[in-house]
Amino acid sequence: MTRARKEQISLADTAYYHCISRCVRRAFLCGEDRFTGRSYDHRRQWVLERLTLLDQIFAIDICAYAIMSNHYHLVLYINQPEVEAWSDDEVIERWMRLFTGPMLVHRYIRGECKTQAEYKKVAEIIALWRERLADISWFMKCLNEYIARRANAEDQCKGHFWESRFKCQALLDEAGLLTCMAYVDLNPVRAVMASCPEESDFTSVQQRIREYHSERNNQDHPVLKGFSARQADSHRCIAFDYADYLELVDWSGRCCRQDKRDAIGAAIPPILERLNIAPDAWMVAMRPSGFPLNRALGRQDRMSRYASNNGCCCIQGKVPAVYFFTKNRALLAIDRMCFSDYIS
Repeated sequence: MTRARKEQISLADTAYYHCISRCVRRAFLCGEDRFTGRSYDHRRQWVLERLTLLDQIFAIDICAYAIMSNHYHLVLYINQPEVEAWSDDEVIERWMRLFTGPMLVHRYIRGECKTQAEYKKVAEIIALWRERLADISWFMKCLNEYIARRANAEDQCKGHFWESRFKCQALLDEAGLLTCMAYVDLNPVRAVMASCPEESDFTSVQQRIREYHSERNNQDHPVLKGFSARQADSHRCIAFDYADYLELVDWSGRCCRQDKRDAIGAAIPPILERLNIAPDAWMVAMRPSGFPLNRALGRQDRMSRYASNNGCCCIQGKVPAVYFFTKNRALLAIDRMCFSDYIS
């Protein structure tokens, strides 16, 4: 049975989540319609501009993104300590950059509230807004609704622009996070829209490479969550070394080209060894049909804990977890039989 998105978010298990939204039928998020010859590439900038604004407002950090022709991927981090540290005035200021807010809050801002009941109601509203500013569902609503309205206005039509609610996947550990981020950043390479990561337009890996060389942040792009190999910085940064991640993405991009499928080079990036990920299983995950889009991604023990914390007897995706995140050849031989859909 389909579960509400808020029921799939478990901060006790992870603060990292992979979100996907896809356009309905033949609607175009961007790209060129081969039937009419019309280009929609300008809509990519709409997404970037909106992401940049939402990044400044919400306590949600953007780790990775890729904007494709009819869908987009986001890897998000819920920064709970940040939202808890905001003052009430800052919560109001951030929320009212997106929404008008009730008259009572405007009276509070002007100092016109007189009674204890008014102050109590304002406090309840601020508490609700504080919760929503760290809520992935509200983040995605503010992104998808804005893009849908603007696209429908341009197309002079009404109705759904997105085919369904956004998909949400919990990334339960470092191995799951690394796999998902690399998969997202390699979308254009896999789709033969780019030959290498640095040429992958409208992806986080291209933004990171350009910002690294220019040594400044692009004001027209969202601020991406940084990298740090120190585990002590993991609450503020992604717990990988930046150079190791770029090396892995570059290596994976070369190996997953259409003319060299599953061709694994000799120089395997050391980060795979440190996280105990088998290179052949990694390359399966980098395929278009190889990445498991289940509710959660991580090692088997973390997935079992996530299922228990969310009131589930079991959770789909344990077989992919065993296959991707173990180097035990005996286990792989057994699970290949159960995992033929992913390795065929």
